[in-house]
Amino acid sequence: MGLHGAVLTFAVLGPFEVRAGDQPVHVGGRLPRRLLSILVAGEGRPVSEDSLAEGLWGARPPRNPAGALQVYVSRLRRVLPGTVLERSGGGYRLLAADTDTDAERFRGHLVRARALVADDRHADAHEAFEAALRLWRGTPYEDLIDDESTVAIRASLVEQRDSAQEEAAAALLATGDHAGAVARLEPLVHTAPYRERRWQLLALALYRAGRQAEALHAVRRVRSLLAEELGVDPGPELRQLEGRILAQDPALAAPDAPTATPGDRPLSSFIGRDADLALLSRLVGVHRLVTVVGPAGSGKTRLAVEWAGRHAVVRLADVADPAHLVSAVAAATGVTGFTGDPYEALIKRLRLYGKALVLDNCEHLVGEVARLVVDLLDRIPTLRVVATSRSPLGVDGEHSLPLGPLAADDAVTLLTDRIRAGRPGWIGQDADRQDLRRLADALDRLPLALELAAARVRTFGVRGLIENLDDRFTVLGRIPHSKMTPHATLQEAVGWSFDLLSGEERDLAVGLWPYEGGFPLEAASSAAGLGTLVSLVDQSVVTAETGGSTARYWMLETIRAYCRSVDGDPAATRAAHALWVRELAAQAEGDLQGVRSATTMAALRLELPNLRAGLAHDLIYAPVEALRTAARLMWFWIRSGLLTEGNRTLTAALAAAPDAPLGDIVRARTSSAALFYFTGDVTTARHMLSEANSAVAPEPRYRSLLAEVRYYQALVQLPGGDPATALDASAEAHAIATETQTTWLIAATSMAWGAALVMAGRIAEGRTRLRAAVRLADASGLVWTAALSELMLAQTLVDAQGGEVLPLLRSSLRRFLIEGDLSNQLAVLHNGALVLDATDDAAGAALLRDIVHFHQAHSDIRPAGTFLQSTVPQGWYEGAPPSQPPALNDAIAVLTASARAV
Repeated sequence: MGLHGAVLTFAVLGPFEVRAGDQPVHVGGRLPRRLLSILVAGEGRPVSEDSLAEGLWGARPPRNPAGALQVYVSRLRRVLPGTVLERSGGGYRLLAADTDTDAERFRGHLVRARALVADDRHADAHEAFEAALRLWRGTPYEDLIDDESTVAIRASLVEQRDSAQEEAAAALLATGDHAGAVARLEPLVHTAPYRERRWQLLALALYRAGRQAEALHAVRRVRSLLAEELGVDPGPELRQLEGRILAQDPALAAPDAPTATPGDRPLSSFIGRDADLALLSRLVGVHRLVTVVGPAGSGKTRLAVEWAGRHAVVRLADVADPAHLVSAVAAATGVTGFTGDPYEALIKRLRLYGKALVLDNCEHLVGEVARLVVDLLDRIPTLRVVATSRSPLGVDGEHSLPLGPLAADDAVTLLTDRIRAGRPGWIGQDADRQDLRRLADALDRLPLALELAAARVRTFGVRGLIENLDDRFTVLGRIPHSKMTPHATLQEAVGWSFDLLSGEERDLAVGLWPYEGGFPLEAASSAAGLGTLVSLVDQSVVTAETGGSTARYWMLETIRAYCRSVDGDPAATRAAHALWVRELAAQAEGDLQGVRSATTMAALRLELPNLRAGLAHDLIYAPVEALRTAARLMWFWIRSGLLTEGNRTLTAALAAAPDAPLGDIVRARTSSAALFYFTGDVTTARHMLSEANSAVAPEPRYRSLLAEVRYYQALVQLPGGDPATALDASAEAHAIATETQTTWLIAATSMAWGAALVMAGRIAEGRTRLRAAVRLADASGLVWTAALSELMLAQTLVDAQGGEVLPLLRSSLRRFLIEGDLSNQLAVLHNGALVLDATDDAAGAALLRDIVHFHQAHSDIRPAGTFLQSTVPQGWYEGAPPSQPPALNDAIAVLTASARAV
């Protein structure tokens, strides 16, 4: 959730959209969107394959609907991490963690709005109704076919919307804004003229606005309409209202507006938490104990105050002694003048309380509050409790409402609002808005930090503030005097959390601050017990993302800054992080060449910020280690398309460690040569590998390294190099790999040998060896080697007659997609475009070219001149690339369709 793990929102109240936080998620074309809409409408229930097929294609299904359905499901699984598309009962269902729909938010706003009406808070209720209605963008489930089920779902949602429009107008009328209510109701009666309540409200609004004749005319208009078009009379409510207007019933006059409790709400506007407010109302309506949980500064107290009113919130931050807990709750809930046991007096008071008990800032008294709440709920069956805390109370039946960072747009809105409060003439330009967003992200989009930053813009300006956030606690200064927080500074607010930690918990938290972009479970559990990490998550010091296939953890930047500030030996902490990065790269080196290469690539992508931080540290303090790490990551650099970054790091490490052992230097130069090859600089790659071969060939202790050097030396001869060099190098590499029983290298050198045979003109022998390499790689679980062998085999068949080449390319592409190898995905697509162009499939060739062109423009990958194919038709990758490429799944579909045609 939040910055690193945003909540997925499915928007169905209009054209179907998926958003991760505030960012759109592209799930594909019309049919994938429709499929996802059907599953979302199922609300977690299984939807049969027959129903899905009918919803997708209606009366014109494809030849194999089940197979087509599987393709779309596979696409959605890839583009929606954190969701589970599960086979169930002959169909599929969507089980999603950390997700939401705008329909659920809409209903949540309605629950809150109606609770506010019941509490005579009509202005707040009107705003809650309007927040619900703003979620509507058009016809609900617009992408779905008009079948019986969809029509029923739409009708239900539309009825709820129509009722909400009427309730919003009624709330506005109850605030005394009669003219505003008239303006709101006039278009509503025209939109749905048979809904009598709208006419009733309009007539009442007109009457209270002093327009009695028009009020009477409104009633008569609807009477005529119903009689002429439906042949019926108005209902009893309208008829009674007509009589009361004629009699000028004094009871029709506007009631006195409810007197607001002085200081019941904070003076500043409440921004960005409408959905959380609605969800809180919904949870309290269903559950008896709800705890709002979040880190320091996330706005837990403000949410509670907005929900219940300031004077309904029991402030526990000032209760230092647990012995005073009961008396503090009793005093805050109005227990006065009692004799005897104060707890029994509190019980008696709460039985008559009539509203939820709201306990704020419970984290330092969690155990005591938990015991109190359990007993209160047991003895008072009608009681509901809302607590705010940095950790759950741990009570059976407790439901948590996690409060994370604000959405990006809401964070910018909050910053803008607070800046203008101090500088009324301030106008944010586009450039300022970009800086505001950067500032909000740097402050974790935490409301308290944003409030403080806004006050400092007058001193530093927005950009200056961003530049000085390394010392954020000093720059952000003191918190303005307020009853919303007991803390004087943001540092003090975070420190309050740390004061509640055990020594082991504090040590682990401080040891985690160097981690950039989060960390996996292994990083934390290696430094301390698993229970310690769990405790830090429970206390909102560490945030857990559990929506993907594996859990991931991270700290807010503000908490990281605090940990750094209290670290007694930051150099040692950074060194420990760098050691973890080295061990990660060492493990990954072998895994990238074996059966775990796909999962290893995915893990390394997540750890890229940590890899960069560890390498930056070691380039200064341990350059030989930096050299080893950078070389070990060779295939990560290549498969991720990070060719320039990888070579820049290798060059820096070679310069920083000139006296490194020969084996380390040769490995680094071999890695650099491979990166040069994929950028299209084959001359430099061949020269570097020739030098590497000369350096290690005379050294028996480097025999295994020699095999790798010779393998890569054979590969970089493709295409257009020296066939003799390729044959000699691949044969020698294969012999050493067989001698040392290096499984991955046996398959890889067999592939390189087959390619060398093709280069030498022995095409039939080369194809036979390449086919054998595919079988050998498959038998050993080496997906990447099988994929590359298929690509090379396909390249030998581009000019041959027959239908084998496209299936080979499609299979190779699928394997490279699994492996996360962008460089070779583009190589496959370039070759596929050549084949399609030769078979007059101009549209298919153009689609594949667009994907390659886009990624070439955004990386240094040049796939056209790799392996056994060097053809690049004139003009293919010239000019501006497409702004948005087709999806790689579309490429698979093109290759599949074209293969059938062949």
